[in-house]
Amino acid sequence: MAERASHKQTTKTEAGARRAPASVVGRIEKLREAIEKYRYDYHVLDTESISAEALDSLKQELVTLETQYPELVTSDSPSQRIAGEPLPQFEKVPHEIPQWSFNDAFTADDIADFDTKVRRALGTAGGTSQSVAYVCELKIDGLKVVLTYSAGRLVTAATRGNGTIGENVTMNVRTIESVPLVLTRPIDLIVEGEVWISKQALADTNTTREKNGEPLFANPRNAAAGAIRQLDPRIAASRKLDAYIYDVARSSEPLPPTQHEELDYLRGLGFKVNAHAKVCATSAEVVSFWKEWQKKAPKQGYLIDGVVVKVDSRELQQQLGYTGKAPRFAIAFKFPAEQVTTRVENIVLQIGRTGVITPVAMLTPVRVAGSLVSRATLHNEDEIKRLDVRIGDTVVLQKAGDVIPDIVSVITDLRTGKEKPYLFPTHVPGCGGNGKIERIPGQAAHRCVDVNSFESMRRRLHHFVSKHALNMDGLGPRIVDQLLEAQLIVDGADLFTITKGDLLALPRFAEKSADTVISTIAKARTQSLARFLIALSIPQVGEETAHAIADHFGSIEKVANATADDFRAVYSIGDVVAVSLTTWFSTPAHKKYLAKLLTHIAITSTGKNRIRASGPLAGKTVVLTGSLEMLSRDEAKAHIRAAGGDVASSVSAQTSYVVAGAEAGSKLAAATKLGVPVLTESEFLALIQS
Repeated sequence: MAERASHKQTTKTEAGARRAPASVVGRIEKLREAIEKYRYDYHVLDTESISAEALDSLKQELVTLETQYPELVTSDSPSQRIAGEPLPQFEKVPHEIPQWSFNDAFTADDIADFDTKVRRALGTAGGTSQSVAYVCELKIDGLKVVLTYSAGRLVTAATRGNGTIGENVTMNVRTIESVPLVLTRPIDLIVEGEVWISKQALADTNTTREKNGEPLFANPRNAAAGAIRQLDPRIAASRKLDAYIYDVARSSEPLPPTQHEELDYLRGLGFKVNAHAKVCATSAEVVSFWKEWQKKAPKQGYLIDGVVVKVDSRELQQQLGYTGKAPRFAIAFKFPAEQVTTRVENIVLQIGRTGVITPVAMLTPVRVAGSLVSRATLHNEDEIKRLDVRIGDTVVLQKAGDVIPDIVSVITDLRTGKEKPYLFPTHVPGCGGNGKIERIPGQAAHRCVDVNSFESMRRRLHHFVSKHALNMDGLGPRIVDQLLEAQLIVDGADLFTITKGDLLALPRFAEKSADTVISTIAKARTQSLARFLIALSIPQVGEETAHAIADHFGSIEKVANATADDFRAVYSIGDVVAVSLTTWFSTPAHKKYLAKLLTHIAITSTGKNRIRASGPLAGKTVVLTGSLEMLSRDEAKAHIRAAGGDVASSVSAQTSYVVAGAEAGSKLAAATKLGVPVLTESEFLALIQS
């Protein structure tokens, strides 16, 4: 272990208090250094240099001396791992470095495809350039944390949150013995890792909870998350949490050139790093490591749900960069999904907001992949026939990660003869008119012939007011249902005709709640084109597609009059979506509904076609890279579009400007190589304000 820096803090003696003898000051310093060394040996190196009883004795001596001389207590003293009163709530913490999640792989073919994409992106396909090595690290099933150190001292521990903002859980993370409060060197550092609970600690915790009549934790991730999010650090400490650190997000020191050397760098700073990492020269070696650990994982004291595969070279990582959601240089190679058996108690039909009918299996509740499951989608009639699933069957249920559970097979050997085959009906009561349903031409799905059934209308309206559509906060599903049942509305446009008097006539509505709804409706009268398109519930059109359409066409008029070929010209839109869009906008009922909506909603300018030609960025394409200080990424994009420019995600010879913030990576390098003008954030602001 590297020699640990002492980082002595200067303390002030309170007026009138006796000054601690030099011998006591020296003894306290020695005790802290010894306790920290033995902590590191035990919790990081898994070696017991001193018995637990002897270590407890040293800790007790330290506490005794600090009690006698409180002016000598420092925040990073081993005695202060559990300190302070319970918090009233967690404060939000903005991440200095965005926190990404990984894309998933489940098969050897997925890894081969990932390897091909990496090599193609780097120009190394066919072995014509430098080789690409990968580091495989175990994917621990726990809770991600981000630790920030200043001058070698832990100052903040935060959860991942939404990747941009997390929760400050510093007091709870300080209770984890494997997390150093002081590094071996006084550097500034941000690291990422996983907080986890061992299988034995989880079992012990659940035994205690069962005795106390409390619900049991379903899995280690839930237990770790539950402990980290306790407002009282003493409760967190009782759970016996542990932590592995696996990545450096930022350091005031130069970093090693490879990921596997970075793991050694972390160990040298005093962090606990999982020992089971391997450098693989090929994707075949990656698959071999993955298969090896499928067999070994159950024997470990902690839960492992896969392998994280990263390009080893940091330089190549920077060249590959990130997509909007995940790094291109890494992937999570998940172990096969957990499977269990259960019985199908019934099969029911669910009507979606576009009128599509989805069969759902109602199951005898069973726990799979840590979750209690009682329903599974059967997708469509063809899937029911393929599986030959019947009411009363015993089935194999599979859940992969956060994906909706699937029935993968039927155990026909357990049939008794009483099982009932499911016949897809011709009529469904929840559909409008006479309830007739039909199969969608060219698809496996069925839908209501009358798409304006009460149930479909209800689901469309729930979506219409949702956060991702018009974001009518304060007018949720319960109020929508009330308005429908009172026959005050039949579609989204009718919401804008609601008056305060209408609301006060309904049960459980008072002045304040009615005012809230009216205010919400007023705010929703101005919308972006993308949100407006999302709210229309057009089949096959989700959030990303809606934004792509909005950026491409710029106005609802151009969207409504576009042909299928016009839609196919939009990046990421294929034949199915193009036909769905043209069909929707050419339907007379939809035209009438659209016109009705536009009498109530003003759509703000958006997309490349809405800007006057004289804007300072008219006809220009701008790429953003790095972290901006004065603007969020969304604000910067909005400024570019408002100035007449287009936003691109990658640098090419056609790029007009690259705006580079802190930690700018491969895009900045590409701009320099291609001779694309690079602007600082201040230069960018000056340009758009001109």
